[in-house]
Amino acid sequence: MFAINPLLNTDSYKQSHYAQYPPGTTRVSSYIESRGGRFPQLLFFGLQAYLKEYLTEAITADHIAEAAEVSAAHGIPFNEAGWRHVLKAHGGRIPLAIEAVPEGTVLPSHNVLVQAVNTDPAVPWITGFFETALVRAVWYATSVATLAYHIRSLMAGFGSRTSDRAPEDALPVMLNDFGSRGVSSLESSAIGGLAHLVAFEGTDNMPALLAGRRWYGAPMAGISVPAAEHSTITAWGEAHEADAFRNMIDQFAGKYPVISVVSDSYDIFRAVSQIWGQELRGRVMACGSTIVVRPDSGDPEEIVVEVIQRLMADYGSVTNAKGFAVLPDAIRIIQGDGVNINSIEAVLTAMEEAGLSSDNIVFGMGGALLQQLDRDTQKFAMKASAVEIDGEWQDIFKDPVTDPEKVSKKGRLALVRKPRGFETIAAADLGERENLLEPVFKDGELLRDETLEEIRRRALG
Repeated sequence: MFAINPLLNTDSYKQSHYAQYPPGTTRVSSYIESRGGRFPQLLFFGLQAYLKEYLTEAITADHIAEAAEVSAAHGIPFNEAGWRHVLKAHGGRIPLAIEAVPEGTVLPSHNVLVQAVNTDPAVPWITGFFETALVRAVWYATSVATLAYHIRSLMAGFGSRTSDRAPEDALPVMLNDFGSRGVSSLESSAIGGLAHLVAFEGTDNMPALLAGRRWYGAPMAGISVPAAEHSTITAWGEAHEADAFRNMIDQFAGKYPVISVVSDSYDIFRAVSQIWGQELRGRVMACGSTIVVRPDSGDPEEIVVEVIQRLMADYGSVTNAKGFAVLPDAIRIIQGDGVNINSIEAVLTAMEEAGLSSDNIVFGMGGALLQQLDRDTQKFAMKASAVEIDGEWQDIFKDPVTDPEKVSKKGRLALVRKPRGFETIAAADLGERENLLEPVFKDGELLRDETLEEIRRRALG
C-alpha cells in the first residue's frame, strides 16, 4: 500500500549493526513478546499482512543503489557487500526464517509470539535489520485486535445478564469502526480496521475491507448501513429537520434492513420525543427497516438512558425473559461520540441499572479504537535471545538493573500449551510436546496463508 525500498524500511542505526557482532557470528535468533501492559490477554494478529505486503518482495540492484546513496548522505554506514550477497546468492529473497503463533490465538502476555533467525550464516545481521518493521507489524494490529476482543468480552457480559439474544447474533455489529478519519495514515486505517474485524463485523472503514481482500482472503470482511451525517440533516434547515428524517426513510427503508440517522443537530430531546416519537412514529413502525437514532453529543452515560426511555415512552417496550426492557425492532439507538472501553462499560452499566437491555444499543468507536494506543500499551519488544558463534549456540539476554520488567528471554524458544494456558520454554526442552510456534515464512516464501474467517473462528471459538 505504501511503496518503500525495503532496505530503508528500518531505523537508521540498523544500517551499522552488521559490523558490530562478535567475530565468528553466523546466526542471530530474536523473538517478539508483549511484556505486559493494559490487558493480560492478547489476540495475536497482523503478521501475515506484513509478510505478504513487504517481506515476500525480492530486493533489487536499484534498492541497493538507492539505500547506499541515502545512507551516505544521511551520515551512516551501509552494508552494500552484504546486500549484494543476498542479491547474488538468493536472487534478492530475504534469507530469514520466521515462526509464529497462529493468528487469532488468545494467550497471556509475556509469551513468545514470533521468532526469527537468519538462514544464511553469511548474513547474521539480517535478523535484527528487520526488527523495526516486524515489531511494528505485530504491535499495532495485535493491540487493536486485543482491544476489540476485550470490548467484545465486556459486551458479552452485559448481554448475558440483560439480553435474550444469542451472542453470535447480538455481538458482531455491537461495536462499529468509525476510526478511519482519526488515524495517522491510510495504512493504519487498513491494518487497524481489519484487526477490529477479527472480533466484530460492523465497520465504516473501507480501507479495512480492501485489506481483508488483499491479505486475508476475505471477499467482504464487514458490513455497514446507510447513515446520515450532520451536513445531510442541517442542509434542510432546523425548521425542516423532520423532513430530513423523513427523507432518510423514503430513500432507504425497505431496501436496507438498518438506517442510521444522526439526531442531535439541534435539540436531541425534541427530535426524539416530537419528531421520532410523534410525527414519524407511524412511518417508522411501518417502514420495514430498523431506524437507529444517533445522539452525538453530551455525556453518553446520561444521554443514552434518557433517549432510550423517551423512545420507550412513545414506542413502548417488551420485557425480556431476564426482566429487561427492549424497544420494538423498528427502532434502536447508536452511540458514536465519546466512545471508548470505559465509556462503553459506563453506558451499559447505566442501562442495566435502569432496567434497559443491551439489545437497545450499538456503538461506533473512532480514534480510541485505532489511534489511542501505542507500542507501550502492551509493552511490545523484539529482542535477540541466542547467537551462533563458531558453530555453537549461545544464550543471550538483557537484564537492566534499573528496570526488572525489561529482562529478556534466553535462547531459542518454543511455545507450549499447559492444562490452563500457555508457557514459553527453551526449544531444547520441548521433548515430545507440540511447539505452537509454526513456520510462516522462509527465504522469501510465505508458508502459511490463512483467511480472516479461520482467524475469527480461532479467536472467538
